[in-house]
Order: sequence, then C-alpha cells, then structure tokens
Amino acid sequence: MAERSTAAVDVADNSGDEPLTAQADQSTADGVAQNRERDTDTDEAQGSGGTEGSEKASPPELHSGHKLARRYRLEECVTRLDGFSSWRAVDEKLRRAVGVHILPADHSRARSVLAAARSSALLGDPRFVQVLDAVEENDVVYVVHEWLPDATELTTLLSAGPLEPYDGYQMVSQVAAAMAAAHREGLAHLRLNPNAVLRTSTGQWRIRGLAVNAALRGITSETPQRADTEAIGALLYAALTQRWPYESDAYGLSGLPKDVGLIAPDQVRAGVHRGLSELAMRALVNDGATASRHESACTTPEELVKAISEMPRIRPPEPAFTAPPDYQRTTYQQGTYGRPSPHPGATQPVPTPPPPLQSRTGRALKWAVSALLIAALGLGSWQLADALMDQGNKAEDSNQTQTTDGDDKSPKKPVAGKPIAIQDAHDFDPLGSDGTEYPEDVHKVYDADPTSFWQTSYYGSAKLGNLKPGVGVILDLGKAQRVGKVTVSFMGSTSVELRAASGDTGAMPTSLESYTKVAQGSGTTVTLKPGKSLNSQYLLVWLTELPIQADDGKWRGRVMDIKVTG
Repeated sequence: MAERSTAAVDVADNSGDEPLTAQADQSTADGVAQNRERDTDTDEAQGSGGTEGSEKASPPELHSGHKLARRYRLEECVTRLDGFSSWRAVDEKLRRAVGVHILPADHSRARSVLAAARSSALLGDPRFVQVLDAVEENDVVYVVHEWLPDATELTTLLSAGPLEPYDGYQMVSQVAAAMAAAHREGLAHLRLNPNAVLRTSTGQWRIRGLAVNAALRGITSETPQRADTEAIGALLYAALTQRWPYESDAYGLSGLPKDVGLIAPDQVRAGVHRGLSELAMRALVNDGATASRHESACTTPEELVKAISEMPRIRPPEPAFTAPPDYQRTTYQQGTYGRPSPHPGATQPVPTPPPPLQSRTGRALKWAVSALLIAALGLGSWQLADALMDQGNKAEDSNQTQTTDGDDKSPKKPVAGKPIAIQDAHDFDPLGSDGTEYPEDVHKVYDADPTSFWQTSYYGSAKLGNLKPGVGVILDLGKAQRVGKVTVSFMGSTSVELRAASGDTGAMPTSLESYTKVAQGSGTTVTLKPGKSLNSQYLLVWLTELPIQADDGKWRGRVMDIKVTG
C-alpha cells in the first residue's frame, strides 16, 4: 500500500504542465487524515522565493512497519520528493498518530531542516501544527510533528466553493496574527499556501510546516515578511473568489485570465465583501496597480493584523431555523378509523350535540353551585371592606410629618441589574517574560460571539506551571460606574478572581498591586459578586487555575464571554 501511494505521488510530481492537484488525492503529510500531500506547486504559482536545485542524495530505504527510535512505527508513505519522504506513523509510546519527515543525514539540507524544526518547536504556539521531535540517528534525520485527524485543509474547503465572508474574515485574522507572532520570534514560513492552512472541527485555523516545509525544499527569501504577507493575501483572495491570484493554475484553483493583471476580488466574483476585497489587494504585490480606493500596502504580517483590526468586525450569519410542518390530523384522530371513507366531494352532515341534562339532580346541582358562589362573593366583599377600613384608621392615627407636593410621586429606586457596556479590554500578564498574552484576541471576550475566545499561553500545570500567580484581562468601562456583578464564561472549569482598581483612578493601572480582590469563584460560567458596593472604571478578571483543553491537551485558560451588570 505504501509503495502504491508513493508511486502515485512520484508520477504526479513529474506529470508536466498539469498540476498535481488535478491528479492526486489531498494532503496527509502534516496531519490531515483524509488528504494526500501535493508538492508540485511552483514558486511562480505561489508567488514566493526561489528554491535550490534538485538534490541527488537518495532517500533512506524505509518501508511500512519500520520503527524509528523504537517508538515511531511508519504506516504509509504519503510523499517521496527531492531526496526526502513524508510518512503517516504511530507513536507507540503515547499511542497516537503522528507525521514524520525523513531524509538522509548527508543530505545538503539536513542541517537546515533540523535547525528549522527545533526553532519551530521552541515557538510552542498552538496556532501552528507542533513539531514534537527532531533527531539525527543512524545516518537519518527525521522530524516528528502533530497529526490532526479532525482538520480539513483550505484546498478541500475551496473545492466546494468560496468561503462565506465571516469564515474568510476568521481565516485571515487568525493566520495573520499567528504569522505576526512567528516573525516576532524570527521565524518565517515561505510556503504558506492552501495546503498549509487547516480548519479544525472547532472552527479554529492552524498552520502547518512553519519553517520546516521551506527548509525541506531549500526555499529562502531576502524579504521573508513580505513573502508571507503576500501569501496571506493570496489565501484570502482564493477564499473570496475560488481563484488563484496569478496566471498559473494551482492547488486545484483556476488562475486569473492571461494579460489582465491582478484585479480586485469583488471584480472577479459578485457578492464579495468589499472590505475583505480591499484587504486582499493591500496584502498582494501588484506592481503599483492598486486601485485608488485602496489604502497603503501591507508589507508585514504585523501591518496586516493592524489593518484587520481597523476593519468593521464581520458578524457570523444568523442561524437558519426550519419551520415545523403543519399539523395534520390522522384518520384515527378524526374518529373514522375502521370505517369506510366518504366519497370525494360528498358533503358530510354535522352531528347535532345532545341537549344538556334537565333532570331534577341537574337543576339542584346548578342552584347549589350558584348559592355557593353568591356566598363566597359576599364573604370576600366583607373582608375587603374591613381591611380597607382598618388601613384608613391606621393612616389617621399615625404621626407622619412628611409632606409631598400635589403632583410629585415617591422617588423611583435605581434599576438593578442594568448591563454595563465594556468599552475596551487589555491582556494583563505583568509577571510574564514578555508581558503579553495574545493581545490581538482580547476583544473576543466581549464581542457577543459565543464561538470566539481569548486564550492564555499553555503551562505545565493547572497553577500556571508555578511560574506566576495568574494572568488575566483588564476591562475598561469608560468611566467609574457601580458594578453589581461580573459573569464570565470559560471553556473548561477555571478558577478566577475579580479585582478592581479604585474608582478615582485616572489612567489604567498596570501593576497587580493596584487591583484589589473583591470576589472569586470557579467553574465554566462564574458569577462574581463583590461583597460590598463597588464603584470602578477598571476591572481585572484574574485567572488563577487553568483547565486542560480537549483539542490540544494543554493547560491553558480560554475566556469566551464577559458581561458586566450594574
């Protein structure tokens, strides 16, 4: 089975002008169980840097069932290309599926692949498919990475049609933020294409092959940030139009017409969201052909993240509800079960109901009921009058000194439980090494989207690896207001404290000591009520104990929604 799969890839890789995407199945090399990898996309189609020449080193002689480090059992070869091979394997120690890239230790790219894999593993960002191991052993270099059986690559999603505006917005937002974080650590992708972007069953977008895929193929770039930003623009363009923004066909998508140049997505397909169309054009290199309505180009992922944050947020579509079918009475309910059905068109006589009983017992019963009703009404009227008279006497006897104006009524009590709008939010990690915890996602704690969330970094234990007492989010209410309660929804049971700055604070406090604990609790939905009256502009939702997340098996906090009530 492995040899047959390898042969299919080899034939497709040398098939001439027709891209492999038209001939081979979809990718599994980085963890998509239902796909096979496609490696024939050219640099012109991708729009990124060049590659080295083809290597002559022969790949190691491996087969299904072979074990690496007495742990990783190779199952199926999904790619054999340019001196290296990629496999679906099983980690017998942890009993889970993994992906493995293998190349000879004397391969000219072996050192760069090891360096790229180890740098990618140190990043530890869950938005990327994680490198689990990078080893040189027995004249073989191999890189082990995550396998995501529940993920679907963007190429497969686009084969069914373009994405909805909300899905495209989520994709470009998450991918751009992830690549901005990677570039801050000095890591580039350089092969960011529809095969490298995956959507999980929970709706999150993940990127595979950071630094490693480019190192395997010898791809370099003098402007890595620009190359990755243009690649993100190409992904968004394809998501909006189901077309590849270059003349060459690639990834199962048709290219643009010859000699037309780069045209905006909303001119390629009707109904494209205009803001996303302009964003794609700002990210793509178009040789100065940017339309006048577009703003300045985005040349780095960081600039692209800023441009996305300045866009009006795209809300998810309203769920469609199907109306239930009209109620239809059956023949049995109509009382004709077992009887001959009437002839069509025949008018059926309506039976006359029998007259009410007029016996002596019936008349006596009616008189008795009437008498009881009259007696009850009389007794109730007497009790009501007596109560009113007693109240009037008490009012006259009491010595009341208060007076009111003729038209004034008693003052109204303040309405309790009035929602307070959150004006802004900031991530708060004063004791961390870099002082930040995914600031680009912190707005999701009050965006009214139940599917979005802000999350912390992952830690070695529930107590944040004993590295610090907590992390959190600062809520800005715009001005000092009376706070009655704060309701926080988490993904997984989480321990949390509500802390507040003093009501007369001017600027937002930036130290933990400036916030006083006023309430605490734990659970998936926690209502935090201060023990005494609280008046503050800045509230700190402080996470002190984190759950294990089901999708990545790591200790991290995820805040889905926060509501403040007066």
